[in-house]
Amino acid sequence: MDDEPLARTNLRVLLLRHSHIEVVGEPQSGLEALESIRGTKPDLVFLDVQMPECDGFDVLEMLGGNVPPAVIFVTAYDHYALRAFEAGALDYLLKPFDDARFERALRRAEDKIRNHRATSHVAERLAVKSAGQILFLKPTEIDWIEAADYYACLHAGTRTHLLRRSLSELEQDLDPRVFCRIHRSAIVNLARVRALQLNRDGEYEVLLDNGGALPVSRRYRRQLQSALRSTRIP
Repeated sequence: MDDEPLARTNLRVLLLRHSHIEVVGEPQSGLEALESIRGTKPDLVFLDVQMPECDGFDVLEMLGGNVPPAVIFVTAYDHYALRAFEAGALDYLLKPFDDARFERALRRAEDKIRNHRATSHVAERLAVKSAGQILFLKPTEIDWIEAADYYACLHAGTRTHLLRRSLSELEQDLDPRVFCRIHRSAIVNLARVRALQLNRDGEYEVLLDNGGALPVSRRYRRQLQSALRSTRIP
């Protein structure tokens, strides 16, 4: 998903050489890329660093736990490589690149996708320590989750549990049809959302069934609205 028409055309030509690959979209901006990825759920995404509206790193952050199995950055800027790999990119194609370099990146992506399909899972239970015991909590019991330093704080009814995992790491094990990131430090169970409303400051907040209210950052608002429109609770 590159904002340069020629670059997108070149990628499409290279991909069409492989009959088993289907090109499902060619967004021209960061927000278009975000919506396209959410809608089509591709296995592989080619993403530019600099795009209109929001950059490639913003797209990955807003996708949260819905990042495709393989992400390859395609860019003319070499100084973003380290940041790209830290964001979870599989490869970094520096323009201009030749056909051989592209094919190597594509083979790596196909290997990654095959491994992902073989090992992909959604956690059915989370083990948490409580009063000297280890409790096994079903994700559907959780109302919302907040970041607490190096821990994730799980709010389930009247109880809270600490889990020594980062929010981003935990998000990977949660069903994206059920949980949605609404803030850098908060994930909500969509089944617990009663309403989405503007507060006195003109910012959105989520109202929960239990009467609680959680702020929604502007960065994640579109993601939440999209998730609420298509919520399917297994």
